Amino acid sequence: MGKYIIRRLLQMIPVIIGATFLIYAMVFAMPGDPTAGKCGERPCPPAYVAEFNAKYNLNDPLPVQYAKYVGKVAQGDLGENQYGIPVSEDLKDRFAVTAKLGLMALVIEGVIGILAGVLAGLRKGGFIDNLVLVSTLFVISVPIFVTGFTLQYILGLKFEIVPPLVGSDASFYRLLLPGVVLGSLSMAYIARLMRSNIGENYKSDYVRTAKAKGLKQTRIIGVHTLRNSLIPVITFMGYDFGALLGGAIVTEGIFNIHGVGGYIFEGIHNRDGMAVVGAVTALVIIYLIVNLIVDLLYGVLDPRISHD
Repeated sequence: MGKYIIRRLLQMIPVIIGATFLIYAMVFAMPGDPTAGKCGERPCPPAYVAEFNAKYNLNDPLPVQYAKYVGKVAQGDLGENQYGIPVSEDLKDRFAVTAKLGLMALVIEGVIGILAGVLAGLRKGGFIDNLVLVSTLFVISVPIFVTGFTLQYILGLKFEIVPPLVGSDASFYRLLLPGVVLGSLSMAYIARLMRSNIGENYKSDYVRTAKAKGLKQTRIIGVHTLRNSLIPVITFMGYDFGALLGGAIVTEGIFNIHGVGGYIFEGIHNRDGMAVVGAVTALVIIYLIVNLIVDLLYGVLDPRISHD
């Protein structure tokens, strides 16, 4: 197990370098003046431009710029934004908010999606199965910003069941509706994936053998069928957690959440390259770590899977 973890960590290094280089190149190699708009409507003074270029190594070739950036990242330094504030300090509180939102969305999509998929898979062709298929198809076909604004208006403004906006108070209660919105699309995919897996595994030979031995139905479903059906679902959820963190820009914008998504959006809008690159670099690292954890969970769900 230890050798496997070390091997996976070593495999992450080229992935981190490749992903961060692409985003770094896209941000800092864009045409135009990087200081445009930072001094009001007038062009920035030459002294400011020279200081700005020196601070972000913009006078060096792109590979040299990136090498210097990676050297700082290796020391835990994600650079400074255009206001001179360390990006890591900016992200500290925002990551806590986005991680809380992402975990809530993950739990919501996992619980509801798996439950709906199990019920539909065990009763294929029935009312519940058709209801799950139709409702998930509807959720998949509707863009997430439409779902967000609709639920915000109905549940937040019209009936006042939940707060329509989050703001600086990112409590679990205020993040409940954004969590549902953020996880709604993946919830539909998980329900369909679980339905297919349950239906296929329930007809397998080992389940028929368990039935022949006279095992209880709850044990057949809970141990033999559900356990094997969860492996691809756990894989999807592990990959989806990284997507939830990066894809929270729309949801955080709708519900006024001060998280990483909003930070990246502001950085893009203000052409604050170091803020964007630093935030995305942190997301890439977290995404890879989560996927390592998911791989390790395979052995828990199915002891036959070896990490040697």
